[in-house]
Amino acid sequence: MHDHGAGSGLWETLLPPAAVILLAAAYLLLAGRARHRNPVQGWRHWRTASFLTGCTLLAGALLPPLAPFAHGDFRGHMAQHMLIGMYAPLALVLGTPVTLLLRTLPAARACVLMGVLHCRPARVLAHPVTALVLSTGILALLYFTPLYNATMNQPVLHWLMHAHFLLSGCLFAWIIAGPDPAPTRHGVPTRLVVLGIAVAAHATISQLIYGGFLINVHAPIDQVQGGAEIMYYGGDIAELLLAAALVTTWRPDRHRRHGAHRPVPSGVVRTVAG
Repeated sequence: MHDHGAGSGLWETLLPPAAVILLAAAYLLLAGRARHRNPVQGWRHWRTASFLTGCTLLAGALLPPLAPFAHGDFRGHMAQHMLIGMYAPLALVLGTPVTLLLRTLPAARACVLMGVLHCRPARVLAHPVTALVLSTGILALLYFTPLYNATMNQPVLHWLMHAHFLLSGCLFAWIIAGPDPAPTRHGVPTRLVVLGIAVAAHATISQLIYGGFLINVHAPIDQVQGGAEIMYYGGDIAELLLAAALVTTWRPDRHRRHGAHRPVPSGVVRTVAG
């Protein structure tokens, strides 16, 4: 759908796998360090497997054969969106990378990280409604305005779109079902309501795309309808997995909710459990 040129094509081919490999290698390095520092507590293998699964899904979305297909076919784009924005983020978040950092950073830096997590901007960003708007609400802006077509013609916008899918997807998965420490942890009913709204919004947007209402995507009708079906069914499966993760990672609160805003002593940070 767009011609990036030979140099840009080489850059797009080499950078994604390099970034994903570095991400996976950094995680494995930190996991090994966590096991070395505390052999008794160690680091659970299922967390590592989950994070590496997320990296694999991310690589699959950004590499051939899917990546070239997505450049010229709306169905490929939507498959990319599902992998980058929903499936990979859930697997990455269940790998508890924040907890891993807290286990392996020096105490002073771990306290700085906890301070960042509990600052006011982080609390606003980590609110379920904010996460919902950034991850799901942006879809209406993307597909019902000229923005999607612009991303298909501008490589920078195209990669910014991917980055937004990934980061907002990770944010939403973290707030809804992430085991990692968070600025605030809303109750399960609140998170289930927000997840239900996301399910309804996803379904509505995909149905509008399928029916050709409000959509502003320059693609053949069969591609648009195929992409809408991928969004509808793929989104349902991803959100069911997110709901299952919410149930399996839920733990009763031991403290009042406002206790999460109190400073965390360094000794607590050093022994944080995911």
